[in-house]
Amino acid sequence: MKMPVTENTNKALFILNPNSGVPPVNFIVSKELDRRKNELSYIKSLSVDDTEFLIKENLNKHNVFIAAGGDGTVHTVASKLVGSEKILGVLPLGSGNGFAKEFGFKLNLRSLLSDIKKADSIDIDVIEINDKLCLNVAGIGLDSFVAHSFNELKLRGFVPYVWLTLKAFLQLRPFHVTIKCEGEIIVSEKLFVLTIANTRQFGNNAFIAPEARPNDGKIDIVLIKPFPKILGSLFIIRLFTKRINKSKYVRHIQTDKEIVIETEETRFHIDGEPLKISGEVIVRIKREALKVLRTVHNKLICNS
Repeated sequence: MKMPVTENTNKALFILNPNSGVPPVNFIVSKELDRRKNELSYIKSLSVDDTEFLIKENLNKHNVFIAAGGDGTVHTVASKLVGSEKILGVLPLGSGNGFAKEFGFKLNLRSLLSDIKKADSIDIDVIEINDKLCLNVAGIGLDSFVAHSFNELKLRGFVPYVWLTLKAFLQLRPFHVTIKCEGEIIVSEKLFVLTIANTRQFGNNAFIAPEARPNDGKIDIVLIKPFPKILGSLFIIRLFTKRINKSKYVRHIQTDKEIVIETEETRFHIDGEPLKISGEVIVRIKREALKVLRTVHNKLICNS
């Protein structure tokens, strides 16, 4: 869908998170954004509240908003654009970059600026978890435990993430989950992982829900039952080869209905950001609620 470009909206607004990813890369990107100030506008944000305020202040001045950071930055920017005619783009600077990888966003400013000039967009679904927005994946279990630990770690990057994942896996214990759909119990069992997915991957090309599509109007739920930990390496291989759903320990559910999750485990994550949720968790799908910049690299979605 083409967006009209007016005198006030001919520049995209880049929201840079200087704390994302590796500091040297962030420094280089910051300098490059400054060098291209005739082609774009950019601001630095030091917190979630800061990002939300800056977007609100500039919402009517731009058509395209670029989240320059990781999945947390993307989540924050997107949450202020949902339901509007504004377009979300990404300059990936994070550790996992799950959303960016799904939509073909690369660390290539020249290519991104070319896509911005076309102002062509894709309408995608978003998932609501209680009052929270989910673009990518959310859940309970191994990935959420890692997210909580990673949040407390000062180091960033792929290697610390792998180390924390291994540590959490060795300490992993099953938790009980009940899932209801239209008042009927469809799941009541112990699990290692419960993932609520809008797209296919956690990030770093780890595909937890290979069949998920962000514009199909469905919530994808992936349940991983307790399995012998000696099979952990096999699960990793299947995760990175889009074959996790072939395991007998994995169940995949798709629905366009509201679901209710009940569990005593409170350590959740949404788009990789840790949070605690107590009581019922209500999950809904919102159809075509967010516009995402179409890129020349995007092969996942091809809307007319």
